[in-house]
Amino acid sequence: MKRERNQVGRPSLLRHTNALTLLHLLRESGTCSRADLVRASGLSAPTVTKIVADLVDANLIKPLGEGESSGGRPPNMLSFKADRGCILGVQITAHSLIFLLVDLSGTSLEITHHPLAGIRTTPEAICQKIGEEIRHLLTRHKKARKQLLALVVAVPAITNVDEGTVVSISTLENWRNVPLRSMLSNVVDCLVLVENDTNLGAAGERFKGAAHAEDDFVLINIGANVSAGILLNGHIHHGSQWSAGEIGYLRLPSISGKPPSLYEFGDLEYFLSPAGIRNSWHETAMHRKEVAPAADLTASLHIFDKATSGDARALALLEERAEIVSDIIVNLSLILNPALILLGGEIGSHPALLRSVQKHLDRCEFAVTRVAAAALGPEAVVWGAIAIGLDAIPLVLLPHPTA
Repeated sequence: MKRERNQVGRPSLLRHTNALTLLHLLRESGTCSRADLVRASGLSAPTVTKIVADLVDANLIKPLGEGESSGGRPPNMLSFKADRGCILGVQITAHSLIFLLVDLSGTSLEITHHPLAGIRTTPEAICQKIGEEIRHLLTRHKKARKQLLALVVAVPAITNVDEGTVVSISTLENWRNVPLRSMLSNVVDCLVLVENDTNLGAAGERFKGAAHAEDDFVLINIGANVSAGILLNGHIHHGSQWSAGEIGYLRLPSISGKPPSLYEFGDLEYFLSPAGIRNSWHETAMHRKEVAPAADLTASLHIFDKATSGDARALALLEERAEIVSDIIVNLSLILNPALILLGGEIGSHPALLRSVQKHLDRCEFAVTRVAAAALGPEAVVWGAIAIGLDAIPLVLLPHPTA
């Protein structure tokens, strides 16, 4: 258990801060004794005893009785009531809605996928669909509506997190300047947070993936879109206009000098996306007057697999992409110098690309730090949503005394 640093302030604020500290420690440890809380928090034993009594009265923790003795008097054990409520993470993609329901300890209760094929994808329709699935999930797990304490929604777009506004999603109907948090607050009576999906993918990798406990790292996602999630000092870095990490719009001389456009895909996305890789494969086939291969062989991942097996044309295409990705990594390393850069997404996580990128990076003499593959795959985003929700829960359970 890590020692917490306490703030100093007015008595009511200090009591509230101390209660949040102990609640956080209990949630982190799951089960511990009052003596453990005294050691980890730095608070006095009487203060801990008083706050623990308040938390028991608030139905947030429960006494478990005596634990095992280490030679003296058996300790009185305590446990955070993880079943006191639940958190829901939702990912909106071009093709589906993904739901992850967890208890307040972050333990998964259920994950579901709902295809969007054949149904309306307007903001109103998506909110209605989310509301319907929330009702089904809570019913299946015998949870009252008031037990849903936080809903965190991931969107594939620039997002004003403070306002909960989605700037634009070009793959769905009528998604421009959508006040999504406000709309969802009419569907659920709980804390609602809206965040960019790649940012939450990075938070998920930090929560339980390849960047566990890293405070400074970047997740580069290369799939249908190209973007980056940046964590600095353990917090998501959004930038002044919420566009930090939108690397799909990078202006690389070898790609294009076209200025970025807010409502269009970036040139880099066209180049590195599965569609861009398939197009390049077809173009080289036409240039050589070859018959374009069947669709199953033109899929980008199959092309990278062919490069691994020694196909010269596939290897050339892979090297071309790897050089661009390594340029991106070098630029990010020179600007941010993070401890770790992860490659994720359908394209970015392919082992052949990672090996080729590493080969290019080995020629750099400084700044480039450790590069690795992301670990959680498609579930990184919803787990990032849960991580953000868990961080917010203490203030939901124990609102500020002046709120």
